[in-house]
Amino acid sequence: MNTLLIEIGAEEIPAGYIIPALDAFKENILSALDRLRIEHGNARTFGTPRRLALMVENVADMQNLKTSTIKGPPERVGFDENGNPTIAAEKFASKAGVALDQIKVEDTSKGRYLTAVVEKKCESSVSILESILEKEILSIPFPKRMRWGDLSISFARPIISLVGLLGEKILDFKVGNIKSSSNILGHQFMYPGKVKIESADKYIEVAESAGVIPDIEKRKAILTKAVEACAKEHHSQILEDDELINIVTNLVESPFPVVGKFDDEFLEVPDEVLITAMREHQKYFALTDENGNLKPLFIAVNNTRAKDMQLVAKGHETVLRARLSDAKFFYEADLESSMDEFALKLKNVTFQEKLGTVYNKTLRLGNLAEYLVKESSYDAKDILKLNVTRAAQICKADLVSQVVIEFTKLQGVIGRAYALKAGEKEDVAFAIEQHYRPVYSGGKLPENPTACLLAIADKLDTICGCFSVDLIPTGGTDPYALRRQGIGIIQIMLEENLVFSLPSMIDKGLEAFVDDTTEKAEMSLKIIGFFKNRMVNILTDTGLSRGAVNSALWASFDNLPDLVLRARALDSLRKEPDFEPLSITFKRVENILKKAGAKALLPVDESLFEDSSEKELFSAVNEVRQIVEGLIQEGNYDKALSHIATLRPKVDTFFDDVMVMAEDVKLRQNRIALLSSVSGLFKNIANFSMI
Repeated sequence: MNTLLIEIGAEEIPAGYIIPALDAFKENILSALDRLRIEHGNARTFGTPRRLALMVENVADMQNLKTSTIKGPPERVGFDENGNPTIAAEKFASKAGVALDQIKVEDTSKGRYLTAVVEKKCESSVSILESILEKEILSIPFPKRMRWGDLSISFARPIISLVGLLGEKILDFKVGNIKSSSNILGHQFMYPGKVKIESADKYIEVAESAGVIPDIEKRKAILTKAVEACAKEHHSQILEDDELINIVTNLVESPFPVVGKFDDEFLEVPDEVLITAMREHQKYFALTDENGNLKPLFIAVNNTRAKDMQLVAKGHETVLRARLSDAKFFYEADLESSMDEFALKLKNVTFQEKLGTVYNKTLRLGNLAEYLVKESSYDAKDILKLNVTRAAQICKADLVSQVVIEFTKLQGVIGRAYALKAGEKEDVAFAIEQHYRPVYSGGKLPENPTACLLAIADKLDTICGCFSVDLIPTGGTDPYALRRQGIGIIQIMLEENLVFSLPSMIDKGLEAFVDDTTEKAEMSLKIIGFFKNRMVNILTDTGLSRGAVNSALWASFDNLPDLVLRARALDSLRKEPDFEPLSITFKRVENILKKAGAKALLPVDESLFEDSSEKELFSAVNEVRQIVEGLIQEGNYDKALSHIATLRPKVDTFFDDVMVMAEDVKLRQNRIALLSSVSGLFKNIANFSMI
């Protein structure tokens, strides 16, 4: 067995393409080896801007032997009455590629048939790999592909070299006009040209001797250590940015960081603007002091070691100065306008073609947020209402600022900075930034009541608006990120323990888009279903069983924090050994009530009891109700369900001793009423038919 090495040399591949491409290439090659019956060991990927590589350990020299049994004609056709093979048997043996005496007769469900064991031909791994590698390489997925020259193939960037080795054996294949060899490209600047690899196992050693660190994790560790050392030399710290570390790791083949400076005057610009200018355009690391204050320093990571690194630093400083000058100009120009002036310009910005302008959206947010203030349990509602109303007016104002037009990722962030600069209240200013949260799954949530309510209003307005014009997520399509926004609303409500009614909130949100009462009710049900699906996913991701979640959710979906408590209590109850008979009993109660059409809790007439089981059940229900109602008020659903569960023996005895659907109408209605009283204890806690 030998190590397989495949390396694709190319012109500069975008950093974001490298890891997804390597993951897909690895998966495809290993799948192909499995499919083609070639044994192999573990695989590792390597990548730089100029190469994508894969090493697979312990690749077998040959395919595994595979046999299969094929069926021929019936025995009566293959052999005559004397047991001699017929022409049919001879033809079957010839077709199967076996000698006539290797033909066997086996019993099958349809009778006795001729069979033959056929061995599939085994080929060398070298010949198989040579036949598939072109297709596998060109199948590597990229966000965008390009063609070059007069070739019909496409790749992320033009392919300039190919290496294919199985042990010491050079694999012979081509991609486009490039033929494979055992020569890898050295570092573009420090070791230009090609370097020969004697065997696949020597890849890392040879690449590193040629100035290339192909192991991504090793290169990342070296880069991180070098950048931190540079910062330390200047009594600074790197502004934490794991994403930038990953990006820069895949921008270089060997990292050589250098520290640069910029003028103190740029520190008058908000930190976020400077950091974004350094990060987004130049991929520079910002530096801070021990207190987290931005310093007029940055670190640039180069792909080569220059004789005069200070000269290199000067070059980076010149480039950055132009970027920061632009940022400073935009910032100062923005300060000439107030937040209200920006907000008025939103009349010219379309939110969605069918849903009007962003300015229209801010008006809707104000009304919806005021409603949420009224329904919430937050203190100081008068102040909160003023803050939320003001935040709604200006929360989108920075969209028309020059800084956000230039640096779109600062949406909300620069609005917060401008609001503080203008003397707005802190809660209002931070709501401008935080009402977009969470911006990704597991991201930070808003941190003050103003921001929380504005965030819910913003997301709910988008969901209600999009549903009203039939922009509903389907399959993998969700252009307005409604799923993420729905999850965000739920997460905020759970985190803040907001107990106002979600269905009522949806109805309020729809008022701005739908006038017809019937249409509004139908739309509301669709949106509630949308939220229910999000809620199921959120709670099952925490480890709760889907049955418990569905049972709690379909019993009541009005109060989300309460729903979580009920789902947890049900999940706990499900683990009890006697839960299944309990569930069966309560399902039977619900099924009878459903068939009887009982929709309301009917009064029970004790004078109509004929059997002691009726009296005992009625007494037990009343006793349990007194306890359970108090526990439900406390949110103690574990104990409430435990007490409700004690009714099972009484209910089972009732079913054994009494005919619920008696011919006497009064008896039948009274027994249905008794079962309704049982159902009434848990109907807003759980729907046992969903478990």
